[in-house]
This record gives sequence, C-alpha cells and structure tokens, in this order.
Amino acid sequence: MTPETANTIDAGPLKVAYFVSGPEDGRPVMLVHGWPDDALTWARVLPTLHDAGHRTIVPYLRGFGKTRFRDDAAMRSGTLAALGQDILDLAGALGLEQFDVVGHDWGARGAYIAAVLAPERIRHCVALSVGWGTNDPEQALSLGQAQNYWYHWYMALERGADLVRNDRVNFTRYLWDTWAPTWDLSDDEFSLTAKSFDNPDWAEIVLHSYRVRWGLAPRDPAYIAAEERVAADPTIHVPTLVIHGGGDPCNGPATSEGKEGFFKAGYRRVVLDGIGHFPQREAASETASLIAEFLQT
Repeated sequence: MTPETANTIDAGPLKVAYFVSGPEDGRPVMLVHGWPDDALTWARVLPTLHDAGHRTIVPYLRGFGKTRFRDDAAMRSGTLAALGQDILDLAGALGLEQFDVVGHDWGARGAYIAAVLAPERIRHCVALSVGWGTNDPEQALSLGQAQNYWYHWYMALERGADLVRNDRVNFTRYLWDTWAPTWDLSDDEFSLTAKSFDNPDWAEIVLHSYRVRWGLAPRDPAYIAAEERVAADPTIHVPTLVIHGGGDPCNGPATSEGKEGFFKAGYRRVVLDGIGHFPQREAASETASLIAEFLQT
C-alpha cells in the first residue's frame, strides 16, 4: 500500500485515487481518512478487516494524494456535504449497491452525511473522533472546544492561510504531535502521509472547508441542496458505531456524548482511554477489532 500503487477512477467531479484489497468476494467496506491525514492511516486496520472477510476500498479525499478534479474550472470546495457525496459517487463508480463505511475526522463527517443522504446504500456507519450533530461548530460550542478549535481561527486569517499554503509540513506535524500527545510518532510515518499534502488543490480545499463552516467563505452551489437536506433532518437510519479517544485534544470526547437521539437503527459509542485523535494509528489493533466486530452485527 504505497501512493504509487493507487488505482484511479472517475467518480462525480473527481478522478479518485484509491486502494482496493482483501477477498475479491468479500463484503465491501470503504475507509475514508481525515485531515491532516491520508489513506495510509488505515494500513494497520486493514489486515483485521480482510481476515473478517471484507473487501476494503480506501480512497484519497479531494485535494489529497493523486485525487484530482476532472474539470480545471471546478470550485475547490471543502464543504462537508461534498465529502459525503464523494463517498456515494465513488461507490457508484465502483458498482457498489451497498457497502459499509468507516470514516475518521473529515471522513467521519462524510460518512455521517452519506448515511443521511443514502441510508439504503450503507449497511453500517463507523465514525472515529467525531460526534454527529457537530458540523455547525457554533452550536453548543463549549469554551474548552473553542480552545481546541484554535486552528480554525488561525486559518481564517491571512497569516494562517499563508501557513497552509507555504509551510504545510510544519503546520500539520505540529497538529499531529499535539493531537496525539502520548503516541511516539516516527518521522518516516509522518513523511509518507505528508506527501499527500503536495496535491495542488490541498491548500485551497483546506482553507475553504474551515472557513465556510463559519460563514467566512462562499458556499458551493453544487452542494447546497444536500446541505439543506441534512440540516432539515439529520436523523441517521443506519447502525452506527462511534470510536473516540478519551484524550482527544482536537475534538474532545464530550463532543460525541449524548447523541443517541440522532440514530434510529442502533447506536454504540466506545471511548478509548488515553488515546488521542488518531485511534486507527494509536490503538490500531483495538480499533480494528471494534470495527470488525461491529460490521458483523
């Protein structure tokens, strides 16, 4: 699983780079990475899913790795509804009528949205490090979580934008170090993923994603209908598992508490003591086992 071996396929507005592995006749599960991360984040989780009989599809998000826009004139949008639609577009391009979806961070938000938009296509939803009902960051934002979101504010400034565009490696490495304070992160592991941030669309998608959440950037007209549909009824009718690090300094575990009311087809939440923002990297074996067990229910 190296960036050079990724497949590509046209899916919606994108040419998506992705990995596929596991039993050819296995039940499909799509694993979607977050920010600032990439598809390699799932490397330690995949063997357990393959052993459990799953065929895994692991894409690079828009703006990451070799994923590209098919239209040079397309808006470099990071709106969250686009992430959900990208999941459904990729599944459609691959001919997946039904599939399981696992997402971390941005990928978790995309997984939730895909489950709202197309519950008939998704068997199970697993979300890491993100609680549902938190896409609008101004809703019930505690002072502690406001402090955690400092990087949102910084990217709203031109100084922050310059950092994203011109010093992205130092910026993202700092976030990794602070979001997983008890994890011994190797330079090699970070460097492999940081190569994905060299995508020419990465900076503009990142800036748009965080700015539009606060009304500081224009909405993407292509996804306004999906945004309004999710806002009108955010109920999820798909069995859902949330895995949250108990020591997550990015999205505190309190942000996934008390969300049961959003879920009408079964809901489970597991908090991993002492784990930060990257359970799939920091506690890969336990996280993989939780996912594999849940997908069998």
